[in-house]
Amino acid sequence: MMERRFKVRKRELLAECRADPKVFENMMERLREFAQPFVECLWRREQKEHAHTYLAGLLSDLERKNVESIAYRHDLECLPLQRFVGVSPWDHQPLLSELARQVGSKIGEVDGVIVFDPSGFKKQGKNSVGVARQWLGRLGKVDNGQVAIYMGYASRREHALVNERLFLPRKWAKDKKRRRKCGVPREIRFKTRHEFALEMLAEQEGFLPHTWIAGDAEMGRSTAFRRALRARDEQYLLAIPSNSGVRDLEEVPPPYKGRGARPKQPFRNVSRWREALPETAWTRVDVRDGEKGRLVVEIVKTRVQARTERSRGKVTEELLVVTRTVDENGEPKHGYYLSSASPETPWEELARVVKAEHRIEECIERGKSEAGLADHEVRTWSGWHHHQTLSLIATWFLIQEARRGKKIHARAHGAAGPRGTGEAAA
Repeated sequence: MMERRFKVRKRELLAECRADPKVFENMMERLREFAQPFVECLWRREQKEHAHTYLAGLLSDLERKNVESIAYRHDLECLPLQRFVGVSPWDHQPLLSELARQVGSKIGEVDGVIVFDPSGFKKQGKNSVGVARQWLGRLGKVDNGQVAIYMGYASRREHALVNERLFLPRKWAKDKKRRRKCGVPREIRFKTRHEFALEMLAEQEGFLPHTWIAGDAEMGRSTAFRRALRARDEQYLLAIPSNSGVRDLEEVPPPYKGRGARPKQPFRNVSRWREALPETAWTRVDVRDGEKGRLVVEIVKTRVQARTERSRGKVTEELLVVTRTVDENGEPKHGYYLSSASPETPWEELARVVKAEHRIEECIERGKSEAGLADHEVRTWSGWHHHQTLSLIATWFLIQEARRGKKIHARAHGAAGPRGTGEAAA
C-alpha cells in the first residue's frame, strides 16, 4: 500500500538529508488537507479520490510520474485512473482558479510580477494532441513536440505557476480527423501564444495583485501583444530578440541638410546599439541574495521607438532596457527588454522584474523535475489539461512545504525570544 511504501521512503529521506525531521512530520495528512479545496471542485466521489491519488503520485519519488506508474505505486488498477485523467469530463478551470486565488492570497504583493513563458515538451509520433514539428524554446531548435504557454506569478516572497494553455499549431487546429481522435472541443480554434496569454490574464488577474507583466523574447517580440497590454493599462517589461530594430530617441539625429524632412535617428539592431555603448553607460545593481552570493546585474536604459516585427507600421515610444551579467564560464551575457514604464523607473526595480521573469523559468523546471509536469503520456485534449493542472497544484504544495521547512529551520536556529523560548525574531 502507498502508506507502507511512503514510510519506507520517508526513513530513507530522513537518513540522507540534513533538514529538521519536523519538516516531514504528517506530510501525507497535510497533503490531503491541502488538496481538499481543489478536489471539492469535482462532483463525483471517485473523482475526488482519484485526484488525491494522482497528487500523491506526482509528489512521490517515482522516476516517471504517469498514470501507469502512479496506479502501480498505489496498488490500483490502471484503467480507472487512466479514465479519470484522460477522458473523464471534469472541468480543470475551477481548480486553476482556486490555485490562482491561493497564490495571490499567500504570496501576493502589490508590486508582484505576472510572467508568461512558452515551454516545449519533446514528444515522439504525431497522435498526441498538439504534437508537431515546431519551435521548442527550451531545446533551442525546431523538433517534434508540444508547446505549452504558462502563466506564473512572482513576488519577493515566492514564485509559482498558476495557469496554462496548450498551443495547437494551425495545421492541427484545421485537421478535423485528428481533432476528433484527440477529443479537441469543437469551440477550440487556432490562437497565437499571445492571444492565450491575454486570455489567461483576463481569467486570473483579479486573484493576483501585480504592477508588472513580464515574458521571454517569444512574448516580447510581438508589437500587437505590447499594444494590447498598453490598452489594458498593464505595465510591462518584456524580453525581445537581439536583432530587434530600435531608434534611440536620446541619440543626436543626423544634421539637417536644408531641404526635405528633418532626418531621424536610424533604426539599428539592439545588439549593435549595445556594442557601441561606452563602458561608463552601465549601472551596476545588486538584485538579491542568491545561493552563490549576491546576484549582480549591470543595466543601461534609454527611450526608443521599436520595430520588433517585419511590419513597418506605426512604432511607439518605449523604454529599452539592456542587462549584462556573467555566465558560468565568466563570459558576458546580455538581455534586451522593452517596457512601457517611465524612464525614471529605478534601476533596482527594473532589475527585480528581469529576475522575476527568470524565476518563472525555474518554476517550470521545478515542475518538470519534481512534480511530473513533462511526464504526461495521455493523447487527449482533456488528458493533457488534467495532468498539467494537477501537476501545477502538486508543485504549489511543494512550494508550501519548502516555505514551511524554512520557518521550522528559522525557529530551530533563530535567536531566542524575549523569554528565552528559542523562537526566531519576527
